[in-house]
Amino acid sequence: MKSLLCVLLLCASTSYADMASDLLKASDGARGGIEGGLTWKTKIETTEDGETSEREFIVKAKEHDALVEATAPARTKGEVYLFNDRNMWFFKPSLKKPVSISPRQKLSGQAANGDIASTHYARDYTATLEKTEARGADKIYVLLLKAKSPNLTYDQIRYYINGKTKLAEKAEFLTLQGQTFKVGEMEYKNTITVGGKKNPFVSKMTIVDAKFKDNKSVISYDEPKVENHAASLFNINNLSR
Repeated sequence: MKSLLCVLLLCASTSYADMASDLLKASDGARGGIEGGLTWKTKIETTEDGETSEREFIVKAKEHDALVEATAPARTKGEVYLFNDRNMWFFKPSLKKPVSISPRQKLSGQAANGDIASTHYARDYTATLEKTEARGADKIYVLLLKAKSPNLTYDQIRYYINGKTKLAEKAEFLTLQGQTFKVGEMEYKNTITVGGKKNPFVSKMTIVDAKFKDNKSVISYDEPKVENHAASLFNINNLSR
């Protein structure tokens, strides 16, 4: 009897783990984590300690790589952020060669460098199902994500995925000790066509400081489209040419 109970518990645990992984992979697709290439425009509007600012970028992504080019304000034109798998590089015309940077570094207000690339949480994090919540007729699955590598944007994330739409609606970004230091909420008013089928794509992510609610960054995603990018676009050796 004890052995049978252990087997049943193991099967249930494996089933929940598979469910969490499947939900995470499905939600990634609406945040750029798809096979093939994508291009979109991004604007970050930040309010920090009463001051406001805006930055704009063009993002070209292909699976686990991304090239992010600054387009505004004028003083940032020519700045490039390159994501090579889990490594990140920064280059601007005044530099002789690209420099390695961390995806955790602040880009603008509450937005970190890693927040502007496509999301591949299914690959980068181990997911466990913490609980479920009812929201009207929908069931929300609350996953705890733990980073598989120390060079990811966040150590831990509490992720809220709608079981019906398979879209992530909220993310609580956590310290190693499990404390929430900022919260992101997502909207999906864009669509992209993949394999002849229209799919939802993120249109806005609002990231708010957990302690100082007036400090926030709103990341807007505009004109997303599927494009096939050459591998050479993401070659670090081509940045300084």
